[in-house]
Amino acid sequence: MSISNNVRPGTKIVPFLWYVDNAEEAARFYASVFPDSRVTSVAKLPPDPPSERSVTVVEFRLAGHWFVAMSAGKFEPFNHAISLNVNCEDQAEIDRLWKALSDGGKPEDCGWVRDRYGVSWQIVPATLGEMMKDPDRNRVRRVRTALLKMKKIDIATLDRAYKEAKAPVDA
Repeated sequence: MSISNNVRPGTKIVPFLWYVDNAEEAARFYASVFPDSRVTSVAKLPPDPPSERSVTVVEFRLAGHWFVAMSAGKFEPFNHAISLNVNCEDQAEIDRLWKALSDGGKPEDCGWVRDRYGVSWQIVPATLGEMMKDPDRNRVRRVRTALLKMKKIDIATLDRAYKEAKAPVDA
């Protein structure tokens, strides 16, 4: 269900989030957390017999990307099968987003946090992907080992693990 395709011309795929309730509240919260974000439209649809509740559809942008959210009653709860991955430029951005999204939510392992609305986020440094693709499997192993010990990611710890010198080999 979309309110308007005119609001997001040229956008082929738009994530659609189904909330039991609070879709508008969630969208406004997310827009307050991420730069280049705003709620663009809210449609409150009256109850449709035989339905007993109204439906709210919200279109919004997060960091320049389109989303649609709907409050329409009980459906499937959010789970880890899908999450929103945020590539952060520095520790300050990780700290700010982690604090905002975990407020009323639940911090989880390896940079994941479930927000107060049940949506899972991965708050990670932009450099993590390159670290994990490094051809040196020992580097990857050290980074992964460090990452598995974290809830909120600490970039300096990952950098140290990545740059750690190989142990000398006895002759």
